[in-house]
Amino acid sequence: MTTICLVRHGETDWNAMGKLQGREDIPLNARGRQQADLVGRFLSKESFAAVYTSPLLRAKQTAEVINSYIGALPLIESADFIEKDYGEASGMTVAERDQHFPDMNIPGMERFEQVQERVLHGLAAIHQAAPKAKVLLVAHGGLINVILATLSDGKIGTGKTKLFNTCICHIESCANTWKIIDYNCIDHLHAFGKVTSI
Repeated sequence: MTTICLVRHGETDWNAMGKLQGREDIPLNARGRQQADLVGRFLSKESFAAVYTSPLLRAKQTAEVINSYIGALPLIESADFIEKDYGEASGMTVAERDQHFPDMNIPGMERFEQVQERVLHGLAAIHQAAPKAKVLLVAHGGLINVILATLSDGKIGTGKTKLFNTCICHIESCANTWKIIDYNCIDHLHAFGKVTSI
């Protein structure tokens, strides 16, 4: 089976301000770099066959920090794991989005089914490349929530689960599908006594 360790990227200034980022290429802030360091240290004793990342800077920076702890493996960028496009709501807070688009009819926003289709394509590609291995994947909150919603038949994920920056989720291949092992794990943010709030 393939096991994927999913990590959400570290904090950015837009995260701190509560803004929807979507495809905006915002770098990690100082707290986000610290979070990436903590999750890297936490995962340092695990063995991974490959490291995949969204091409957006905040994910790549997080992946690079973690990778420095787990063996400096080749970094594989995949557009299948880029964040959901929030269209004209990108850059707004949730309150601003709800005020401007109360019916959620947001021009340019990527539909759930579109994100779902490309992320399932990406997961299948990982499974094909590493059918019996453990892989690290660094991505985004909106995208990871689509994975969780898809695999849980909507019990968790999109619209229901707030994912913390650098939270860890594990999924495993199971026959022709995937199953969730755990999600939104943040023990590493407290393990070294350096992050007191999330």
